[in-house]
Amino acid sequence: MILRPASRDELPAVLALLADEERVVDPATVRVTEAYERAFAAIEADARNEMLVLVDDGLVVGCLQATYIPGLGKGGAERALIEAVRIRADRRGGGLGRRLMELAADRARGRGCALVQLTSGKARADAHRFYASLGYARSHEGFKLALWPGVPSGGLKVPAKQI
Repeated sequence: MILRPASRDELPAVLALLADEERVVDPATVRVTEAYERAFAAIEADARNEMLVLVDDGLVVGCLQATYIPGLGKGGAERALIEAVRIRADRRGGGLGRRLMELAADRARGRGCALVQLTSGKARADAHRFYASLGYARSHEGFKLALWPGVPSGGLKVPAKQI
């Protein structure tokens, strides 16, 4: 089991993990749009971003995105922001999520990050218990503002601009 940056060839497998948390999606059925291609290329080109995959015997079984944020707090140390954490639906419950998060924290520690932070939807009680079991503490109340039409932001209606 290894954690490493995703390759472009693994983009369909990553998108399949992100597509549905309840069932396994066949990567061959995933449509990789130009927007996904651009986003992946931008992540891959940015030394402060990584799309990481957890691979078991050649199969992508998990993923997450890590963004390393410089800051003046914490003595000028970076912090790691973890997002898009997924484990294949048919591989959950066997410790892979724990391993994925531990490896990601080790990777951040190796970069000199002072902390790892993440957000999780308020209704995701199981995920909250999981993160707490790993030592993550509730520390902030999060807010978001959708800038594009169709992106939910808790009911706030933001006027759309031409993009």
